Amino acid sequence: MRKKNQKQMPLTPTTVDHPHAMELKLISRILDDIPTINELAWQDLTQNVENFGAGAEGMSAEQVVRCAIVKQMEDYGYDELAFHIVDSSCYRSFCRIGIAHKGFKKSALCNNIKALSAATWEAINRILVAYAKEKKIEKGREVRIDSTVVSSNIHTPSDSSLLWDAVRVLTRLLTQAKGQFQGFDIPFTDHTKRAKRRMVAIMNAREKKSRKRHYLDLLKVTSKSLGYAHRAASFLTGYLSPDPAQMAMAQKMAQALHTYTQLTHRVIDQTERRVIHGKSVPASEKIVSLFEPHTDIIVKDHRDTFYGHKICVTGGSSNLIVDCVICDGNPADTTLTDQLLDRQRDLYGRYPLKVALDGGFASKDNLNSAKSKHIKDVCFAKKRGIEVEEMCRSQWVYRRLRRFRAGVESGISWLKRCFGLCRCIWKGLQSFRSYVWASIVSANLLTLARKEMA
Repeated sequence: MRKKNQKQMPLTPTTVDHPHAMELKLISRILDDIPTINELAWQDLTQNVENFGAGAEGMSAEQVVRCAIVKQMEDYGYDELAFHIVDSSCYRSFCRIGIAHKGFKKSALCNNIKALSAATWEAINRILVAYAKEKKIEKGREVRIDSTVVSSNIHTPSDSSLLWDAVRVLTRLLTQAKGQFQGFDIPFTDHTKRAKRRMVAIMNAREKKSRKRHYLDLLKVTSKSLGYAHRAASFLTGYLSPDPAQMAMAQKMAQALHTYTQLTHRVIDQTERRVIHGKSVPASEKIVSLFEPHTDIIVKDHRDTFYGHKICVTGGSSNLIVDCVICDGNPADTTLTDQLLDRQRDLYGRYPLKVALDGGFASKDNLNSAKSKHIKDVCFAKKRGIEVEEMCRSQWVYRRLRRFRAGVESGISWLKRCFGLCRCIWKGLQSFRSYVWASIVSANLLTLARKEMA
């Protein structure tokens, strides 16, 4: 008979019969088979620790790695991650958190996961590639290479919006300094409303003359805010207080003001050159964000513009991402081919036998270089004046490799849709690199688990 209320919850935890629970179990088994992963993470987490016996017991290296994998696999924010690893029995078991453990706060999760460097994540991925080779899942005989862009977490940039960003950030820091430090008597005016009105007017201006007039006023108020910030930074640099914490806070704020004033100078310079003097500013000299100044301008196929970093992904026949290169700037694909192939030699101790590359990598020099490395078949998705017989042993091999190369595009799409690689939400260049590698490691672990399930 159906009961109205459950009188007592069962005391023994039930085994979850679900494919994702099995995937987590297999990923956990892989991580247990490779204890070196935890050793690498532990070195990052303890690099600034002098006394290992002092302090409260925090997250173990194993817990940090496993929580990071769950975060990237499920594309959780830190609030969601903190909830789910406590709420879910599967995630508790996977992250090695006991039943009586109250879990971890989002700040602890953030600080520990962000402490893992990009070099550590890359080393972990190389270990997984070696594991896949040992298990005969991925031999590295055939690879496929393509490039894509991972966006930074910024709004679409324009000169007017960057100037408004500068005014509001400098004003916010000045307001904080006035409320926190005694003796801060530097007069300043809050120009944020005026700056925002000018930005909106520029966006809605129909005539070039009217737009230029609004730009001149926006540049004027930005320069005024910049002057206030310079004086405040000088005051805070020489600030004296009997409280060491107050002194440290003053130096930290002075450093922030110094950083943002330098970036504001660059924004004013590029706006004056482009808008006032009508000159063209090269992409390499532009700044597109005050908050993510490392962001590159990436133009693909002369039509789509992205703001982030270009990455080159190398995949294998098993769908593993065996390697990744995060580029500085926007180098042409043709200049990267040798580097990507040499990295395969470093991974496997030899070059692959067959390579399928996107059409952007195609050139006769790259073909000759690849052939000199004893790579039998080199397939470029676009021929670009190169005969098929020069690239591959037959038309059939060429067509097969072209179809094989298309698989890396689905892999990139999977990384972007399911592992957050479409847009990096971590701040700073080093964190950007760590985010990309953490996504790739999580995807590879899931691929390995599914290979064992098959």
